[in-house]
This record gives sequence, structure tokens and C-alpha cells, in this order.
Amino acid sequence: NSSESHNCAKSILTSDRLQIVVTLSEFFNETWEAANCANCLKNGSEGLSNSTVEFLDLFNKSLTCFEHNLQGQTTYLSPNNYTEVCKNCNETYKMLSDLYNNLQRMNRQGGESEHSAHLCIDVEDAMNITRKLWSRTFNCSVPCSDTVPVIAVSSFILFLPVVFYLSSFLHSKQKKRILILPKRIQSNASLVNIQEKYS
Repeated sequence: NSSESHNCAKSILTSDRLQIVVTLSEFFNETWEAANCANCLKNGSEGLSNSTVEFLDLFNKSLTCFEHNLQGQTTYLSPNNYTEVCKNCNETYKMLSDLYNNLQRMNRQGGESEHSAHLCIDVEDAMNITRKLWSRTFNCSVPCSDTVPVIAVSSFILFLPVVFYLSSFLHSKQKKRILILPKRIQSNASLVNIQEKYS
């Protein structure tokens, strides 16, 4: 009876004091949601999405490139010098980074999966591992192309107050002080004469 089957399942799942089946089920569901695992799958959860397969393939190529160039280098170079890795794997790493950025952009707009927000944890972890190897371990740094515009804009903003105060000084009318000369005070003798007249 379908009406009784729900109560039967509920009583079986919650029969023990710890309710271990329910607790495990909730844990796995929360982990699945927190890791955004559905974002790596197709809409029907039939398998990995095409973009995820493409990303993981390029990720494996990057790791293979790192490993291949390290084997040839360690025999005659110091372990801190990874110029061959930086030079030979630059194109692969750049392609992987561009693909990751495109996946992030597509995912925000609602890409292949029906879920949006973050990429799935497998893709994010793979990119974090690659970036850590590239920047920290191999010390491969790409020069920033935005340096010149940032310096130009900063200089312009710092120069604005100087322009403002200079133009304010040049365009303001400077008032000239007009000195009013007082009339000369009459001599003491004439003052005495005036006082005598009135007294």
C-alpha cells in the first residue's frame, strides 16, 4: 500500500537512536550541494559536461608538460631554476587559465548545467593546484600588462589638485589695496587760535 510505504520507510530509517541512515544521507546531500558537484554534470546528470571534460583534459596536459620538462631539467639545473617549465608550458597553462575564466563566465550566465553560481569543486581544485604550481613552485610570473595604464591614471589623478589650485590662482582677480591718505593734521598753533575764537 503506497500510503503505508512512507510510514514504513520512515520507521525503518528512524528506528535507531542515532538515526545513522538519515544523518549520513543529510551529510552527503549537504556535501554535494556545498561542492557544487551538479555544475560538473550535464542537465540530466547523465555524465560529465563537455566543458568539464575539456577542462580536465587540458589540466592533465598541463601536469604532463610540467612533469616532462622537470625530468629533463633536474639533471643539470638547480631545483629552484624552472625556466624550461615556464617557457615550454606557458602556452598550455595560458589555454587552461583562459578556459577556466570562460567557464566561470558561462557558469554565471547559466551554462551547460541547470545550476549556477560557482564551478564544481573538482574544476576549482584543479585550477588552484595548477596556479599554485605555476606561481609558487615554478615561480613563473607573467608580467602585468596593465601597469602603464594604472601609472598614467594615478599620475593624472595626483596632478589634478595642482591644476585646480594653479588655475584658481591665475583666474582670480587680485584686489589691489587702495591706500587712503589721511588729511594732514593742522599745526598746534592753528588749533589754539580756533579754540580762542570759540572761547
